[in-house]
Amino acid sequence: MSGLSATIEGIGFWANGLPSWQAARDYVASQVLADDAPAKPAPQLLAPNERRRAPDSVAVALEVALAACNDAGRDPKALPSVFASTHGDLAITDYMCATLAQEPRALSPTRFHNSVHNAAAGYWTIGNGCVQATTAISAYDASFAQGLLEALLQLATGSEAVLLAGYDAPATGPLAKVSTSRGLLGGALVLSGAAHGTRLRATLVDDGTRAPLGALGALCADNAMAPMLSLFDALASGDHVALLTAGSGRMLRVEIAHV
Repeated sequence: MSGLSATIEGIGFWANGLPSWQAARDYVASQVLADDAPAKPAPQLLAPNERRRAPDSVAVALEVALAACNDAGRDPKALPSVFASTHGDLAITDYMCATLAQEPRALSPTRFHNSVHNAAAGYWTIGNGCVQATTAISAYDASFAQGLLEALLQLATGSEAVLLAGYDAPATGPLAKVSTSRGLLGGALVLSGAAHGTRLRATLVDDGTRAPLGALGALCADNAMAPMLSLFDALASGDHVALLTAGSGRMLRVEIAHV
């Protein structure tokens, strides 16, 4: 596959102790976490009652997606979007399995509709009044790389700009033993074909070698979306190459031209 390219117009980021992209960049430079970081995102896209009910996975996805759009100066409702998550929300999946096994009639309708993998994408499009196409992708540890490829292919086939958001939440119950994920993590990019700005070029390569962990990768290594952090570490530190797990022993090599 030949390389696909795009300009990064906006970046959003949230992790435990790092509630913004600026906080993440500061951490990469200093290795110091913010003292006053909130324990959970509070996405302003949602009304207060919806914000309280939204699961952590949805909250972090919406937080970083909106931050990336604001950083890019783009209207969220005008952008097609790609939401990538390894597991969706494992805490809700655990709740669903336990409730169905013990007392099926007690199943919460609200938690049921939050259990689907495209819940974050649904909240995003409804909250923004967005009628552009949205895609929900899961490809285990290759989820972010495959989401990035999807976004780049949409640009290559005519989209002016695309929002990409990757996110995962903690695992609980028996599922935590087989699908490990700790902490809350999300990252988002607004990508376009603009001629000016930080550029990336992505190429699939037959190389299973993983890059050494950067500061963000080491801090959030236990989250299921940690494979995306090679790219965010490179963007924060000024490195020019990131390697993302792409599945089946392949890597997505991302070359970055910073401005």
